[in-house]
Amino acid sequence: MMALQVSSVTKSYPGPDGPVPVLKGVSLSLEPGERVALMGPSGSGKSTLLNCVGGIDRPDGGSIEIAGEDLGGLDEEGLCRLRRQTVSTVFQFFHLLPTLSARENIEFPLLLNGVAESERAARVAALVDEVGLAHRASAMPHELSGGEMQRVAIARALAIEPRLILADEPTGNLDSTTGEAILDLLAALGERHGTAMLVVTHSPQVPRICHRTVEMRDGQLLATEKPA
Repeated sequence: MMALQVSSVTKSYPGPDGPVPVLKGVSLSLEPGERVALMGPSGSGKSTLLNCVGGIDRPDGGSIEIAGEDLGGLDEEGLCRLRRQTVSTVFQFFHLLPTLSARENIEFPLLLNGVAESERAARVAALVDEVGLAHRASAMPHELSGGEMQRVAIARALAIEPRLILADEPTGNLDSTTGEAILDLLAALGERHGTAMLVVTHSPQVPRICHRTVEMRDGQLLATEKPA
């Protein structure tokens, strides 16, 4: 079963002279554990595709399946469940809850899913150790550096043990050295947890941790590139 199967997806938005096509028959698949970098200029449709895959936007045509579940057959409650249990997102600006500690931010999606307290404690303890923040687990977001906040965000994304992680410019708000460390962490944790990742990025460094690079231009995928 594919972690992600996007088939002939189309999406348009209203414009002054009629609908403006943003996605033009996009097809893409990710195997379990596969990391794919999605690159292309601003306005090419990358973020729209990510929003459709994450269930934020609905495509006009085509289909999207995550771990065999067709998003087109889900109502809003079903899409919320999918985002809580199957797919996680890592954002450029971290999106941590400012009133919760690092540990509590990681635990929060588990609370939403009704995971038992003992299981929550075990998962959070393991994750803060994996991302190298056991000594900072009680710190509040405003006390953390950008790299530390992104480590918390990655741990939070992994807490639900998702089949797919969507990463939207995960190093875009970090300096180059910190960004490199975050990329290495994403790759290592993706391997360890067997999680597929679709990474939208402008960074030329991201493809080195991915199995494939896909370029999008004018709403279409142009090429798939595998490293030598």
